Amino acid sequence: MLSIDKALESWVARWRQRVNLPLQVRWHTVPGEIPPTAPAWHLGAFDVPAVTVTVRDGAALPALLSPTLDSLGEAYVEGLIDVDGRIQDILAMAHTLAESGAAEQGGAWSRMIKTFTHSRKSDQAAIQYHYDVSNAFYGEWLDPDMVYSCAYFEEGDEPLAEAQVKKIDHILTKIRLQPGQRLLDIGCGWGALVMRAAQRFGARCVGITLSQNQYELASERVRAAGLQDRVDIRLQDYRDVTGPFDRITSVGMFEHVGLKHLSDYFRIIHDLLTPDGWCLNHGITSTDAHDGETSHGGGRFIDKYVFPQGELPHIGTVLRTMQEGGLEAIDVESLRRHYARTLACWSESFEAKADRLRQMVPEKTWRIWRVYLAGCAWAFEHDQISLFQVLCRRAGRSAQELPWSRRWMYAGASGNG
Repeated sequence: MLSIDKALESWVARWRQRVNLPLQVRWHTVPGEIPPTAPAWHLGAFDVPAVTVTVRDGAALPALLSPTLDSLGEAYVEGLIDVDGRIQDILAMAHTLAESGAAEQGGAWSRMIKTFTHSRKSDQAAIQYHYDVSNAFYGEWLDPDMVYSCAYFEEGDEPLAEAQVKKIDHILTKIRLQPGQRLLDIGCGWGALVMRAAQRFGARCVGITLSQNQYELASERVRAAGLQDRVDIRLQDYRDVTGPFDRITSVGMFEHVGLKHLSDYFRIIHDLLTPDGWCLNHGITSTDAHDGETSHGGGRFIDKYVFPQGELPHIGTVLRTMQEGGLEAIDVESLRRHYARTLACWSESFEAKADRLRQMVPEKTWRIWRVYLAGCAWAFEHDQISLFQVLCRRAGRSAQELPWSRRWMYAGASGNG
């Protein structure tokens, strides 16, 4: 214990020279509750700490001595440290430590070498790891329709549930969905988009997912709504779908495809579309021009604990691989601000129901999702990652088929109203 005390004292002294943070670090000396006499060190001048880090295991020391977002996140997730305070203050503290540590070491970015195979089997395992936590768990902090992707805040102050419906309508209006058309939704989640497309736009829909939990609940919702004749939910890989489809949507799915497979992915979409079909790809992108990881180890944490095999392309890579896949980009819209707010809403809901959620899943899972939601809200807010909707169609079509302006996206399409 004495050596750990000395290590923490040395660490605090070194950091005090560079930062002034309302951060308290405590060493948990005995099992059970922390006694009032437990050693505590301050990293700044303050009356009450905004954040308290309690070191529960000496194995956490490397993360504190050379802090990165992934090392700090791992120490928290694995129970080596406890952190008390508002989640926003905790994230701000972690980023300050990581940025200062990176500056001391002479750099912030590190690029991982991706070796993911993205076979059907590995992709399904990765999807089920993330999405099959528990439908009830997701239902506690998502909106009632369980839309697990960036909402669209047209005015900026809408409730999350309203903004999620607006997002779906925004997508379906963009693709100019008409009654009777056949729509494929790649990565259909819990079925909200295909059900909306059938009910309000009169489309005939196929929704595919690799998540067993999503498949079961989406199918149940379709039956409950009496939409079996218009909506077909499948547990199916996108590489095994046969067409044709008049319209295709992909919302929050292509992040799982893999950088090396994007051209093939878009070629499959091209081949599934009718000659005059339209597609909208809605997905998270890297803000590094070379498709790099987010800085300070945030991407490594996500890869290890949240989205196995996830890979984010820069928007430039998206547009290039679309063209390689035979698709022409018609419209590109950034929704980065919208996702920052969406994640803030999710994180706030998660924090408000923290005690209940903690009883629903293992402690490690609860910690992972707590850090993930708040951390991603921070990343979108600070331009570490972004999100784009790209409307496209088969390349080589006549320009005469295109509208003169973007007015149709906002004035309403057939089926709206």
